[in-house]
Amino acid sequence: MKILKTTVKILLLLVSAMTNSYSQTNPLFTQETAEKLASLPLHCITQEFPNKTGHSSDGAADHKMLPSDLHPSFYGCLDWHSSVHGHWMLIKLLKTFPEIKDKAKIIKTLENSFKPEKIKTEAEYFTKYKTTKTFERTYGWAWLLKLDQELLTWNDPMAKKWHQNLQPLTKEIVRIWTEFLPKQTYPNRTGVHPNTAFGLCFALDWAIATKNETFEMAVISKANEFYYEQKNAPAYLEPDGSDFLSPNLEIADLMRRIMPPREFEGWFKSFLEPKSIENILKMPVVSDRTDFQIVHLDGLSLSRAWCMKGIAKSLARTNPLKARFEKKSQEFLEKTLPNVTSGNYGGDHWLASFAVYAIFD
Repeated sequence: MKILKTTVKILLLLVSAMTNSYSQTNPLFTQETAEKLASLPLHCITQEFPNKTGHSSDGAADHKMLPSDLHPSFYGCLDWHSSVHGHWMLIKLLKTFPEIKDKAKIIKTLENSFKPEKIKTEAEYFTKYKTTKTFERTYGWAWLLKLDQELLTWNDPMAKKWHQNLQPLTKEIVRIWTEFLPKQTYPNRTGVHPNTAFGLCFALDWAIATKNETFEMAVISKANEFYYEQKNAPAYLEPDGSDFLSPNLEIADLMRRIMPPREFEGWFKSFLEPKSIENILKMPVVSDRTDFQIVHLDGLSLSRAWCMKGIAKSLARTNPLKARFEKKSQEFLEKTLPNVTSGNYGGDHWLASFAVYAIFD
């Protein structure tokens, strides 16, 4: 049986319940570490340049607009999606460490970004220009829903206000994603932004958290359509030179969300051959952290860590891969975390978010 909806919800609730205790017992994640990581998006959220807008101009007027004109809330951190998940990270850290250093500055920064008029402009962007319906599809969409989910699940007056202010943009993302799903005939199996499995992971998490059953079932249906019958995925060919996601581990991270553990374990055994597993357990080599593309491979280490940790949760104690994945997940985190604050903007504008998600997930 492909879908056991109740089981899916129970598993995700258990994972959510474990999050806070995990963050407090993980020696990698102290308040001192959190403060170092928080300083990165706190700095770049209001840094407009360098900037990669991804905007396709309709004419001279909008071609001359600054990033902050096009995106008054999410114009910093080089690109829209990095700004969005930088905001998510600050929310996550505020929730976990209420007395974090620079708390007042973090709140002021978030308050400014979540102003209703700014979010209204962000939402209107997706229908204002000819090609913006595909803007940030689906990576940026996924992080926006993760940000919305983080605010929704924080019982705090500020968070409730910010969540309410964010709704025009959240609803627009859900609308265009709901419209896109039936038209997506093939998945994107890349190791960078358009990766379909990664996007569906966050979309599913959001749908369950918000009790949007229509969107939830659409995501599950598409996941099964794309990946349920896949066997012997070629993970032995990973990675490409600028990957920050493992195309095949992301698929497994999605499928473990929609299957009961025993069914997932059988599926996973057919999905990856031993040579593929051995390959993805190798630490990616990052030859130049000043190169904006090569440094993606640090992100690959972190995303592999969160995927392996999630997959391990769905494997039986007697499965030898469970212990291997748990051990490697921690190893990838320990070896990569010192590189997150490298002092180079190519990594500093986004890697901290990946580190925080890898620790928490």
